[in-house]
Amino acid sequence: MAIKQNPDKEYADEVKRKLKANGGYCPCSLIKSADTKCMCKDFRETEEGMCHCGLYIKTKD
Repeated sequence: MAIKQNPDKEYADEVKRKLKANGGYCPCSLIKSADTKCMCKDFRETEEGMCHCGLYIKTKD
């Protein structure tokens, strides 16, 4: 398994700004909990794909 940042640097930088402004919680979620702290629980538990906000991509290697 490999986790990579979205290769679109401009998009990734914007998401990071939103994460910082939101205290590290996923900017796509209205709920602030341990499950929505970046990297969110949904992304940690998935085998491959992109996280909700599109910052990280997980692939099987």
